[in-house]
Amino acid sequence: MRLRAAALVAACLILGPATSARATPSHAAGAPGSTSAALASPPGVPSKPDQLLLPPEEDRPPPRHMRSAREVVKVADRQPRVREALRRHPGASGVAYEKGPSQWQVSYFTPERPGRPGQPGAERQEIAQVLIDDRTRAVLEAWNGYQVAWTMARGYPGAFGRKVSAVYVWIPLALLFVLPFARWRRPLCLRNLDLLVLVGFSASLAFFSHGQIGVSVPLAYPPLLYLLVRMLVLARARARAGPPGGAGETPPQRLAVPVTWLAVGLVFLISFRVGLNVVNSNVIDVGYAGVIGANQLVHGKPLYGSFPHDNDHGDTYGPVAYLGYVPFERIWPWSGTWNDLPAAHGAAVFFDLLTILLLWLLGRRVRGPTLGVALAYAWAAYPFTLFTANSNSNDSLVAALVVAALLAATSPVGRGILSALAGLAKFAPLALAPMMALYGGGEGGQRRLTVGRLLAFVAAFALTAAAVLVPAALGSGLRVFYERTVVYQVGRSSPFSVWGLVPGLGGVHVGVQVAAVVLALVVALFPRRRDLVTLAALSGAVLVAVQLTMTHWFYLYIVWFLPAVLVALLAEDLVPAWRRAVRPPPALAPPPALSPVPASALSR
Repeated sequence: MRLRAAALVAACLILGPATSARATPSHAAGAPGSTSAALASPPGVPSKPDQLLLPPEEDRPPPRHMRSAREVVKVADRQPRVREALRRHPGASGVAYEKGPSQWQVSYFTPERPGRPGQPGAERQEIAQVLIDDRTRAVLEAWNGYQVAWTMARGYPGAFGRKVSAVYVWIPLALLFVLPFARWRRPLCLRNLDLLVLVGFSASLAFFSHGQIGVSVPLAYPPLLYLLVRMLVLARARARAGPPGGAGETPPQRLAVPVTWLAVGLVFLISFRVGLNVVNSNVIDVGYAGVIGANQLVHGKPLYGSFPHDNDHGDTYGPVAYLGYVPFERIWPWSGTWNDLPAAHGAAVFFDLLTILLLWLLGRRVRGPTLGVALAYAWAAYPFTLFTANSNSNDSLVAALVVAALLAATSPVGRGILSALAGLAKFAPLALAPMMALYGGGEGGQRRLTVGRLLAFVAAFALTAAAVLVPAALGSGLRVFYERTVVYQVGRSSPFSVWGLVPGLGGVHVGVQVAAVVLALVVALFPRRRDLVTLAALSGAVLVAVQLTMTHWFYLYIVWFLPAVLVALLAEDLVPAWRRAVRPPPALAPPPALSPVPASALSR
C-alpha cells in the first residue's frame, strides 16, 4: 500500500514485466509456484503426471505408493528448514500430497486467521515445502521463505535457457564478446572496464543459478549503477565536445581483429543461436503468455482477465507483446497446453534476428559499415542475449522496438509510432517518450525542435497507442487492463530486487522512483546539443534507471538497454570524450613569398 502513491507518479517506470507468473510446481522453471490446497486435485486420478493429489487416507499408502501421508509428514518434520519455518510461524501444519507415482510433496501452511465481522479472514500461507521419494523416504528438496513461493529462486539447472548458462557455453561467449573490442595496449582504460561491467552481470547470474538469491540480487546493482553513470557522463561529454566525426564512414575503430573477422563470426553466431534454440531451449511462462495472448486475439477473446490457470498472470504485458506473436501462432496454432510451443520458439528467434538486423542498420547510419557489423556482432556474442533468446521470452521484442525508434529518430512520426509500440509491449520504454518527443534530430548534434515536429510526434504516439489498445478496450475493458497490468505490478512482491529482498526500504524505494521520473524529464531537455549517439546514451541511462526502481528485476531485462548502451560505447573512436576536445586543426602558415627571378639570370 505504501507504494500506491508513488505508483500514481511513476507507474510507467515501475511496470517491469513479470518474468514469472503464478503456476503449479510442474512448471517450476519460471515462478511463483505457491502450492495451496486449491491447486491440489481432490482424491482421484490426477490429470497430469506430476499434479498434486490429496491421498484418500492419511494412515494408509495410496495406490501405487509404498508410504502413507503420515509417514512422509514425519520425515518432513525433521528437516532443518521446516523446523526454522515452524519456529517463525507457530501453529503451522503440514499437508502431504501425492506428486506422481513415486514422490510426495509436504507443504506447511499457516493457520487461517478469522477476519473481522463482514470481512474475509487471512488466507493460509505456505511457509515450507519438502519433496520426498516414496520408495526410499529420501528428502529430495526442502525449501522455506521466498523459495517456497518462487520456484525460480531455487536454482534448478537449465530452468532458463537450458545449456546456455553452462560454463562451456557461457565463458566462450563472454570471451568472443570482449576480445574484439578490448584495448590490449591500454589495459586500464575505460573501454575495458565497460566490457568487464557488461560481462559482470554473469557473477550475479552464477549465484542465482545456485539458488543463492541473497548474494545474486546485490551483485546486480553495481553494474547497473555504473552503466547509469557512464551513459550520463558520456552523453554530457559528447554534447559539450561535439560529435567526433561527420556523416558517412569515419576512420575504422581500433578493433583487435579485422572487421571481416567480425562478419564471419556474426554468421557463425547466428547459426549457433538458431540451432541451439531449436535443439536445446525451453519456453518460460513469458513466451507461453505471448502465445496465449495471440490465440486470444485471433479468436476474438478478451485479452485481459481470461488467461488459463497455468499462466493466470500472463496478461500483465502491453498489447503489443501479444500482437507480436500473432503471425507465429497462426503458423503454429496453440494446442491449449504448455507443451513445446513452437510459436514461442519462432517468435523468439525472429525478435532476436530482427534486433541484429536493426543494429546493423543503425550502426551504418551512425558511423558506417564498420560500426554496423560491430553492433550486430556484439549483440550476437553477448551471453545474456542468448540467455534471453533460449528462454524464448518476449524481451528481445522490446530491444528491437527501442533500436527501431532510434533508427527512426530523424522522423517525428516514425519515432512517435515506434516509441508507442515499445512502451506498450513492456511499459518501461514509456519513460523514453519525453526525450523522444523533444528530440529535434538536427545534423551535427544541434537539436532543431519545432512546434510542428513536436505535434507530429504527439499525434503519432497517441494514435498508435489508441490503435493497439483497441483489443483491450473492446475485450474486457480498459479497467480490467489497468488492474491486470498496473495494479498487479504495483502490488506484487518479489525477492529479485533489493526492494523485495530487504525489508524496510519502502521510503528509499519511493525516492529512487521519483529520481527516475526526474531523470527521464531532465534528459528530455538537457543537454541541448545532441546527436543520435547522445540520444542512445541517454536512452540507455533512462532504461537503466527504470530497472533500478523495479520490485521484480531479472536478467532478461538487460537486453532492453543493451542496444542503446552498445551504440553509445562503440560509436566513440575509443578515446574518452572528456579527455579530448574537438577543435579544428590549426591553420598552416602560408609559405614565404618567392622573389621574382631576374630575366637576365634566366638568360644565363
